[in-house]
Amino acid sequence: MKKALIVGLNNYPGCKLAWCDNDAIAMKELIESNGDGSPNFEVIPITDSCTKSNLESAIRKLFADDADIALLYFSGHGADADGGYLCTTDFSENDYGVRMTDILEIVNNSRCKNKVIILDCCFAAKMGESVMLNNNSLLGDGVTIIAASQSWQTSGENSSIQHGIFTELLIQGLKGGAADIGGNITPASLYSFVDQSLGAWQQRPVFKTNISQFLPLRTIQPKVPKSILRKISTYFENPTDEFKLDPSYEYTNAPDVEHSVTEPYADVEHVNVFKELQLFESVGLVEPVGTDHMYFAAMENRSCKLTALGLHYWKLSKDRRF
Repeated sequence: MKKALIVGLNNYPGCKLAWCDNDAIAMKELIESNGDGSPNFEVIPITDSCTKSNLESAIRKLFADDADIALLYFSGHGADADGGYLCTTDFSENDYGVRMTDILEIVNNSRCKNKVIILDCCFAAKMGESVMLNNNSLLGDGVTIIAASQSWQTSGENSSIQHGIFTELLIQGLKGGAADIGGNITPASLYSFVDQSLGAWQQRPVFKTNISQFLPLRTIQPKVPKSILRKISTYFENPTDEFKLDPSYEYTNAPDVEHSVTEPYADVEHVNVFKELQLFESVGLVEPVGTDHMYFAAMENRSCKLTALGLHYWKLSKDRRF
């Protein structure tokens, strides 16, 4: 069971934001289903306005049971006072909203197996700022925090994209930019995608976690289907082997194609194998030997071999790990 509370607040008296509701709507639409349309998270959205009492109540309800993943996403104002706040739209000078330390206490005491907090607000890394205190972790088991900015930084919106800068990258990552070869998008891969996409002079995201194994936040159609990926250890019996190619593996090398052809002509079985090898190459698992392209490796009677990443998946295939 996966469930999520998705919050995007704009309607702050005297300091309105423009696109936080857009952030929340886009995040909800993405995580409530996987790339193949199958159900993913059950989502409760809160947009535009929310009181402190209602937000705190919703957070407690989110983390109240033993869900496989409970995800809190917040887009809105953040305050750096008193350990940090997620600001609610009924904030006052003496009470900005829900304290980050109070949220972390709720999360740390939760029975949910994986607790993920994603914050697109100013001073977002105030959440769990001191990861260790007296050699005791402030992050409970299964807790992951992805923050849009450092604890002293603001988080920006972009009117041209009508989203927060950080959330726009989250959206791209969840659509597939952060997916691994198997189509899985985890908190770690999502953070890595965002971190690499932001420049050195922009707000810097922060990743904190106390977890031994990530469950995917979303899955998409894998670039290489698992049924094909499993074959990598059959094409390469040993990890140092090279797979010998010849022109029969190239489907365009056929008499009915109007260009120069050479024997042996395209063979259906070889062509199907070559297409799968080219799939492996497209995701960095295989590389041609002695040339830059698989096409020329075939036409010039060369070969292909496993890359370092290919060796990793060869071992997984050999050990039947997927």
